[in-house]
Amino acid sequence: MSVLDTKHSYGQSFDFARLKASELRSSPFSHLIVPDFVHGDALEDIHKDFPEIAGPGSFPVTGLEGGPSFVQLLEALRGCEITDILSEKFDIDLASHPIMTTIRGHCRSTDGKIHIDSKGKMITMLLYLNKSWEADGGRLRLLRQPDNIDNYETELPPNAGTLLVFRCTPDAWHGHKAYSGPRRTIQQNWVVNRSYLRRETTRHRISAFFKGLTGAPDAKTSRISVTSADG
Repeated sequence: MSVLDTKHSYGQSFDFARLKASELRSSPFSHLIVPDFVHGDALEDIHKDFPEIAGPGSFPVTGLEGGPSFVQLLEALRGCEITDILSEKFDIDLASHPIMTTIRGHCRSTDGKIHIDSKGKMITMLLYLNKSWEADGGRLRLLRQPDNIDNYETELPPNAGTLLVFRCTPDAWHGHKAYSGPRRTIQQNWVVNRSYLRRETTRHRISAFFKGLTGAPDAKTSRISVTSADG
């Protein structure tokens, strides 16, 4: 199903005004946080329409099956409005750069180790879609140094509708304490060029194949198709 074919309208459930008004923080690196970016009835529908993901790891969005509300969420995230807002916030032209979107459904106990994102990524945006979060692990920490998970500026539970955006710089260290279990996340990156996008998409597809992603669509799901966002 193309994102343009969805019949539901959740425009008022995506809080672009709150994103636009959010504070850009510089410590420990350039980032912003928007609680309840997605809210209202849309959250429950998106939870139901979230793709069935068999195991841990990141999966390219075009290889998954999702219901209409989830597909429309992707269209909103990949649209011009959010790109323009983030371009202004981070003082960088994102409109001319490709977008890469991946989905996570599960976390391994070995995930979340301290890291920075690769040089090919310019901006990372994370949208969490977990109904509630009680676990001590799995809470993303924005770190002051690369070798101490407990020296953090901010700890972010991955609660439903919470949006985190940060610039991918050499000091953007982040990670979380060990957690094993369901942990739903949409990750979207504005990347340097199409060559990087193709390479990373191929890598994710090969990884997904060997992780044994399975499952056929049912009456409410369709293979996700996204409009081009290559700039």
